[in-house]
Amino acid sequence: MKRSKLTLACTCLLSSAILFSSCIGSFSLFNRLLAWNQEINDNKFVNELVFVALNIVPVYAIAGLADILVLNSIEFWSGNNPVANAGDVKTIKGMDGDYMVETTENGYIISKDEESMELIYNQESNTWSVTTEEVSSDLITLHENGTVDVHLPDKNSINVTLDAQGVLTARQATMNYSFFASR
Repeated sequence: MKRSKLTLACTCLLSSAILFSSCIGSFSLFNRLLAWNQEINDNKFVNELVFVALNIVPVYAIAGLADILVLNSIEFWSGNNPVANAGDVKTIKGMDGDYMVETTENGYIISKDEESMELIYNQESNTWSVTTEEVSSDLITLHENGTVDVHLPDKNSINVTLDAQGVLTARQATMNYSFFASR
């Protein structure tokens, strides 16, 4: 009996290590619970009391455990999070007014006044594109080797790495900046 429990425990531990390897995930259930707590009231003392209460009655612990054991694993293996916030609409304050950002299944709809644009992710081609007034253009294409093709307005594209140098190169190409070195 003792040996079968040890075998079962080792099997569970090994399968967990294989199933959950490198699965950090987005912890969306826990983060949604935390965001809800922060939006309850503008008073930081009320938010702290709710936070403490949700830790005493282990709501945060259960949400975190559900994310760790189930939701993040589903997100890792399928690429989709079952608690994704599709349909959520948030107001973002910009320098020139408020923007409404709606989360969709495959991207975002950003609107201000009567104008809107869609940022769409195509999972098959691993490409983000933008659509405005029935005109669509690709923005970036992600590659498995850690590089990104940045699509330029003149229909050319450049391949950059996902680091500070790559971001600087993409920024120079898209904004048409010129930097000169001097001593």
